[in-house]
Parts: sequence; structure tokens; C-alpha cells
Amino acid sequence: MTENDAVWVKNLTKRFGKDFLAVDGISFRVERSAIYGFLGPNGAGKSTTIRMLCGILLPTSGRGEVGGFDIMKQSDKIKENIGYMSQKFSLYDDLSVRQNLEFYAGIYRVPRKKRAQRIAETVEMAGLRGLEDNLTGALSGGWKQRLALGASILHEPSILFLDEPTAGVDPISRRKFWDLIHDMKKKGVTVFVTTHYMDEAEHCDTLSLISAGQIIASASPRALKSDAISGALLNVSAEPMGEAIKIFNASPAFESAQIFGSAIHVTARDQGDVAAAARTLLESKGCRVQGVEIIRPSLEDAFITLIQKQTRGEMDRFDGGAK
Repeated sequence: MTENDAVWVKNLTKRFGKDFLAVDGISFRVERSAIYGFLGPNGAGKSTTIRMLCGILLPTSGRGEVGGFDIMKQSDKIKENIGYMSQKFSLYDDLSVRQNLEFYAGIYRVPRKKRAQRIAETVEMAGLRGLEDNLTGALSGGWKQRLALGASILHEPSILFLDEPTAGVDPISRRKFWDLIHDMKKKGVTVFVTTHYMDEAEHCDTLSLISAGQIIASASPRALKSDAISGALLNVSAEPMGEAIKIFNASPAFESAQIFGSAIHVTARDQGDVAAAARTLLESKGCRVQGVEIIRPSLEDAFITLIQKQTRGEMDRFDGGAK
């Protein structure tokens, strides 16, 4: 672990029973004062990883440190020095906003002489001023989310773990929540967040894509979008759509084709005059083509491409360039 690392792990593995490998020998580092994201589908191993890093689950094997504490031997120290907010963070609906914060200030052992100040600062940070005496159960999902975040940082941790923190929250509340995360980063807090929302993943300095317990790519979002797809990406409007996909997937000139909204995203194997080639191919097979254009890959395009390559056994781990 270097002085610039807030978290590092090597060959981190977690098995449940004999047959279920939830996390499969992953390795990564998280720089201090950075936002590090884990992006992946449900069941990919995101929550299991974060629970091992937070000292909640003991790894089956591997090594690592969080804030300088050993994940195998010092789980209690880790818990004392981090903030952790899960999708199901326990707020007490029959307590007021202030009472919830007072309760968690006690749980996190905030010194009594500092509690009033820290609660006031947290209320201000989370935009909860004027709601201190409201029952938590009467708050909307977005307000509860902000309260949960505030409760998790009352003790001023230098590392904050957020496990699917915005699941089920409306887009406007999610955007405001990420404004708070960026504010914490500016204050020097390291943020480790798991998500399956592509727009949220764009906020991360470094993003690791995890699938079936393995990290298959790790880079900045910009590097993932620009480098994960080697050939051109086409947006194709054609009918019948299902037949067009079969034609592309059967052609050696194209790597893959997937439905993307009302169109098809097609990955070509090179950067030549692929738009004209795609149109000619479809029309020769009797498809009606409304439009073909070369587009810039989105993060979702990069993610789908890398998952497909992993499934086909066609890739090593992708590590992109600098931020």
C-alpha cells in the first residue's frame, strides 16, 4: 500500500459454501480523495466486495488494507474509521431527523462536546434545515437518502463506502445526492461506490466493471468509452429488427449487434467504410434500412461489449489509460 492509496486489495476472494464463488481473486487500488466506482449487474459481486472492505464479511483468501488497516485482522478498526451506507441503511421511521442523527452520533462515538456541532453541520450539508423535527417515516425517498448519508459521515471518516445508495430514488434526487458526493471529494474524502446506473458511473474518477465476481475492466469512464471498442460503432435503424441482428451476428465483418432502444447498436471489426457496408449487407438480405450512422460509444456500449467478450473468453482484463 502506497501513501497515496486509501484502499488496496490483492487476489481478494469470497466463497459461500463449496460451490458458490461470489468474488473471484480481484485486485485493485483506490487513490485518496478519489471517487472509485464498481459497476456491474445484480449478483456480480459488488456488495460482497464492499462488505469485505468494510469489515462485515471475512474474505476467504487474499490480502488488503483499508485506511491502513488489514482486512483480515483489523475489521474492528476498519469499522471505526470508515463511513458505510448501504441500500438498506437503517433509519428509524418513528424518530425525527434530529433523533436519528443523535442516535448515530452515539453509535459512531462522536465526542459529546462535538455532537451538537456535527449534527448541525450534517443537517446543513444534507440540505435538511427546517426538517430536523420531522418524523423520518414521513420523508420522501430522496430526503431519507440524504439523511442516511449524513448519518454515515457524522464521525468525519476519510473513506466512505456507498453500496447501491440511490437504488429506487428518482433521477432528480440522485443528481442532488451526487452533488453531495462531489462536495465530500473536494474536502478530501475518498468515496467507494457501487452502482448499476450508467449515468452515475460517469461521475467516477476510476471505474471497475465487475461481472461474475471478476473485474473485467478498470479505467476512467472516458478511457473505457474510447478504448474498449476497437472497431467502429454503428447506430442502425432497420426492419425487421430481429432479422437484422441475426444478419450482423452471422457476418465476419461485424463483432456484435444488440437492440438499443428503438435501434440496433452494431460493433464493426474495423474503422473503414462500415456504414455503407452495413447498409449493403442488410439490403442484400431483404431488410428495409431507414438509417445507418457511426456514433461515439457510450459507457453502456463499452460495458456490453466487454461482458460479451468475457462470455466468449476473448479478452484479458482491460486497463485503460490515465484519468
